[in-house]
This record gives sequence, structure tokens and C-alpha cells, in this order.
Amino acid sequence: MSDASHARRTAVYLLDQVLGEGRLLSECYAAGALDKLAVEDKARAQRLAVHTLRELERADRVLASYLKKSTPLHVKNVLRLGTVELCAGGAAHGVVNTMVNILAKHKRHGALKGLANAVLRKVASEGAAEWNKLRAPRLPKWLRSPLAQAWGADTMLAIELVHQAGAPLDLTVKPGADASALGGEILPTGSIRIAAGTQVSGLPGFDAGDWWVQDAAAALPAKLLDAQVGETVLDLCAAPGGKTMQLAAAGAVVTAVDTSKNRLARLQENLDRTKLSATVVTGDALEQIGQYDAVLLDAPCSATGTIRRHPDLPHAKDGSGFGALIELQAQMLAHAWTLVKPGGRLVYCTCSLLPDEGECQVEDALGMYEDMRVDRDALQRDGIELDWITEEGGLRLRPDYWADRGGMDGFYMAVLRKSA
Repeated sequence: MSDASHARRTAVYLLDQVLGEGRLLSECYAAGALDKLAVEDKARAQRLAVHTLRELERADRVLASYLKKSTPLHVKNVLRLGTVELCAGGAAHGVVNTMVNILAKHKRHGALKGLANAVLRKVASEGAAEWNKLRAPRLPKWLRSPLAQAWGADTMLAIELVHQAGAPLDLTVKPGADASALGGEILPTGSIRIAAGTQVSGLPGFDAGDWWVQDAAAALPAKLLDAQVGETVLDLCAAPGGKTMQLAAAGAVVTAVDTSKNRLARLQENLDRTKLSATVVTGDALEQIGQYDAVLLDAPCSATGTIRRHPDLPHAKDGSGFGALIELQAQMLAHAWTLVKPGGRLVYCTCSLLPDEGECQVEDALGMYEDMRVDRDALQRDGIELDWITEEGGLRLRPDYWADRGGMDGFYMAVLRKSA
């Protein structure tokens, strides 16, 4: 049975984990944080946690008027969640009472239920007016500074507006499938975009495997690789499988490699649902051998291009691991190049907004390998705009592109050709 208090309690727990323990929401879900909730409450808990993280700066600015002393993190997260709900139009009685009861049952902080009651009632009566005056939340300084340096202050403001709005749902349709019943908007690059919050499994064609969820930007690397029928293609760091399915649907003989058994299990489920086939291998990309007509390397990265869908990332991380990721990307790109047949091609991509993980990696590789060149012609595809193409011949995508349509993930990708 659905219970709003269970969903709110779980949402507060998720906030505690992200903001207190530095855990990503995906890690919390994988650890079973939602397992005991009814289906409706799972969706509600996720929605509340994500919305609060997206609006964290505005919630804290509203609360600053009523909190004169330092507040324990758990109590602050209860107040943040309540503030976001109230300022979004939530019913004051239900929100305030539930949040106070959540705090009242806490062993250490139950005595602060009176504070929560007083503050949230103030927010209910006065908060919305202040909320509507506040700017779009900004990224934390540790991330905003390098991104502003790369793209400029005005671009950062545009990106943050898209982050605040959240992400619609994009679908990639299997070739030959009839997607007319889905409705939605056909994007310039061919993906179908529908409203956020849509129940995926209830959409027409889900059971038939006619499509899969994949951000429009994430669908482009496989399109640029342009796999042909019968070609051998290696998909490195493949899970959860959107690109693998694109390659298999094109008729290629695909080997999908990832280190995570759990994520590969999800990939296999996706292949089964869509009635597509690939050889699924649990393993390290750096240990793969063989020769392939084409290789797609979606390298591990900061994922800073996905914040509009994952607002927990800038709050759970602090950038301290980025240097190691950049080094790993260089190693993976170098090894992946050895797996490409003469005359073959490699697509290198990352869902990052940091040039060090994209443009700089390809520039460095081009300087190292005499048999490597960038295939600029591969970027001449429907929907790709000329100003997205970078100096070295890659494709730079940003969340503020298509802002009037809901934006896109930040991505970098380049098609690299090996001499015959």
C-alpha cells in the first residue's frame, strides 16, 4: 500500500547518504534503499530526492531566514525536503506533519521536532514568495570554476538553467519498428522525446522491445561509428547497453565488455527484451585482445555532462578523482587503438563537460599515433550542427544545446580512422 510518509522518509535517507556520505543515488538504489517500498512510493521517493538535490541552493536560501544556528545534517535535510515540497505547492498540512513526524521518530534529533514544525510553518506561509525571486541553483564551486573557464560564464548560466529544469525522456527506436503510438517529438538526430515522469514500462512497444531509453546525445556515438552488417564491433565499457543495442540492431557482430556483472545483467535483460544479440563479456577493457573492424570506447569519466539527470553527482563528489580518470582514459584509448584493424575506426566518447576528458585526449592521441586521423566527414549527419564540431574534429555537445526542447547530455566524441 502506498504511503507518502514512507516515500518522504526514504527521500530524507537518500539525501543523508548523498550529502553526508558522498554516495551516489545509483549506489543507494543498488544497495536496496528502495526495496521495501511500494512501486508508487519508490517513484515518489526518487522524485523527491532528485528534486531536492536539484533545488538545494534555493532551499538553503529560503531556510537561512529561519535558521539562526548550525543545524544537524539530518534535520537540515528534513527541512530541505519539506521546503522544496512546500514551495512547489505541496499541501502544507500534509507536508509539515509528515516531516515533523519523521524527525520525532529519530533517536538523536527527535527533540528538534518543534524547530522543524515552526520553521516549516513559516516556509508554508512565506517561503513561496521568496522562492520565486531566487536564481537558478549554481553548481558547487569545485565544478563550476573549471567549467566556466572552459565555456564561459554566460554558458554556465544557460547550462544551470537546463540542469534546474531536469531532463525529458529520450528513446532510441529499433530500425523497422513502428513508433507512431509513442507520440512525443522526433528530435533532429532521430531520437524520440517524451515528457519526464512517464512510466516507461507502460509505453507502447515496451514489451515488444521496439525501443529503449537513451539520451539523444548518448545515441550519437554509435550512429557516428556507423556499424555495417557483418562487421565485428567491440563495445568497451558497454553497460547498461544502449550503444550495444544500436550496434546490434545495425547488423554488426557485437562483443560488449564491462567490468560490472550487475550492469551487464541489465544489459542482457535489455538485449533479451529487444530481441537483439551480442556476446557479453565481464572483463577489463585494458585486458581485451583481438582485432575488430570498429571499436566504441565510452570511457569512464566524471559524468559531468549528465547532471541534468543526476543532480546528486556534484554533491556526492568533489573532483578529487578526476586526475586518475583522465589517466585511465588515456590508457584505455591507447589500448583500444591496438584492437582496431588496419583501415578500421574507433569512436572515443565521454559524457563529460571537461575538455581534459574529451578534446585534450584526442589531441594528445593524434600527436602520438601516425596511423590515426580524425574522420570529420563522419560528423555530417542529420541534426548535427556545424558549431558543435571542434577544432580537432570531434563533436562537443552541451546541456544548453536544444534548451528550448529540454537540452541534452553533455558529451564529447570523435571518430578516429586507422591507416590501411
